[in-house]
Amino acid sequence: MSADTTAATTATTTPGLVEHQGIDVIAEADRTAKPRDLFMPWFAANVSVFGMSYGGFLLGFGISFWQATLVAVIGIIFSFLICGIIAIAGKRGSVPTMVLSRAAFGVHGQKVPGLVSWITSIGWETSLTIVATLATATIFDQLGWSHGTTTKIVACLTIAAIVVVASVLGYHTIMKLQSVLTWVTGAFTVLFMILTIPKIDWAAVVANYPHGPWQNAIGALVMVMTGFGLGWVNIAADWSRYQKRTASAGSIVFWNTFGGSVAPVLLVVFGLLLVGSSPDYAGAVGADPIGALATLLPRWALLPFLVVAILTLISGAVLGIYSSGLTLLSLGIKVPRPAAAAVDGLILTLGTIWVVFFATDFIGPFQSFLITLGVPLAAWAGIMCADIALRRKPYDEKALFDASGRYGSWGWISIATMAACAAIGWGLVVNSFAADAPWNNWQGYLLEPLGLGTKEVVDGVTAWGGNWPYANLGVLVALALGFVVTWFARRPVVRRQEADQVTAGQQDEA
Repeated sequence: MSADTTAATTATTTPGLVEHQGIDVIAEADRTAKPRDLFMPWFAANVSVFGMSYGGFLLGFGISFWQATLVAVIGIIFSFLICGIIAIAGKRGSVPTMVLSRAAFGVHGQKVPGLVSWITSIGWETSLTIVATLATATIFDQLGWSHGTTTKIVACLTIAAIVVVASVLGYHTIMKLQSVLTWVTGAFTVLFMILTIPKIDWAAVVANYPHGPWQNAIGALVMVMTGFGLGWVNIAADWSRYQKRTASAGSIVFWNTFGGSVAPVLLVVFGLLLVGSSPDYAGAVGADPIGALATLLPRWALLPFLVVAILTLISGAVLGIYSSGLTLLSLGIKVPRPAAAAVDGLILTLGTIWVVFFATDFIGPFQSFLITLGVPLAAWAGIMCADIALRRKPYDEKALFDASGRYGSWGWISIATMAACAAIGWGLVVNSFAADAPWNNWQGYLLEPLGLGTKEVVDGVTAWGGNWPYANLGVLVALALGFVVTWFARRPVVRRQEADQVTAGQQDEA
């Protein structure tokens, strides 16, 4: 019996100020959520005005407004659809996402994707805190309240403290917080759009950004997918584990996908119109995404905009740090869930300080982070989607904590598949901002052998010739390969795992 077995206990939790529920199984009495309840947390976490900044990111690929709109709609919806599929596992297994992946990777083997997941979550929540800190400093400067470094320090510590406190309090507090933030941030975001509509110049949008190579559009598609749904895919079941077992799998997929994608689609398209209308704004997005938006507003609207921008970013960061704490526990760290969230909060604060005070740019390191971790995460998502599709029964929850149980200690097929997909995927992606993130120029090693691009190093900076390198096909290839290999290679394994499985009266109506 594994040392993790003790975590498989099931106990009814009474909602209180601090949630103490860790990675243990959610008791039946606590599984009271309905599929539509998933809308609020996913919408609130993704209604951030930060989504408008993607207009600058996407047009930076040298494509037209229509191309960018197409890839935004497809990339956002499809990536959140993947989240919805993985969320099905939450209601089938009653434990966090990375614990559920033990069925595919083994009780100990899960630590491999678990480490990638933890780093990804930490990176995401840190990025959101960085954006909020930069925005505060910029808007304070526009209001004439700025005190330079002091403003950034106070903003950084205050924002980080709010994120950490909310995540330490846990599920019930977060769900209530997200319900409030949904209405407040949604209303003010609409107000911002109304105020900036006069800034839109359709003729300039068309003239400034003509049709570009479709390889570049594919690269933009990959950035959208990794920046939205694939950035959340490793925590998708953390919220659905409170769903009733009788909940419709189709409804869970729908509310997850709809809640996560409806706001970003509208915001990104609106951001494309703003960026296309103002080249000056487009250039400012890379350094300070939210602060650049503020330059389009009248002075009286700056403070309300700042409050709403920070709340939306905090909303996303809270979800991230809550789940990263759960992932840390799944790696075998023996601390209470609130303590795990606090540890991640400290890392978030230190990471924010480094980027805000020592890095020269935001967009370069941000995109390098998305692409680098997006490859193995896409491979994991493909493996999980196939594994979930192959299963016909609820998970054996006790076996998820028992290395000698039906899921075993190491799922070598899944581990090898993820490693191979990551190796292939990294060979097909490149660092688009080589000058800003030179430490990440090791990728793209399969492009020249496959005749997809030519590599040149000038003054220590890597440059790629041709259009295919910047398509970043590696993310899509890793996702597809992970799914296909798992679908065929693990089918007999899943059947053996489910043979004569005792479900203790659990029924899966997926």
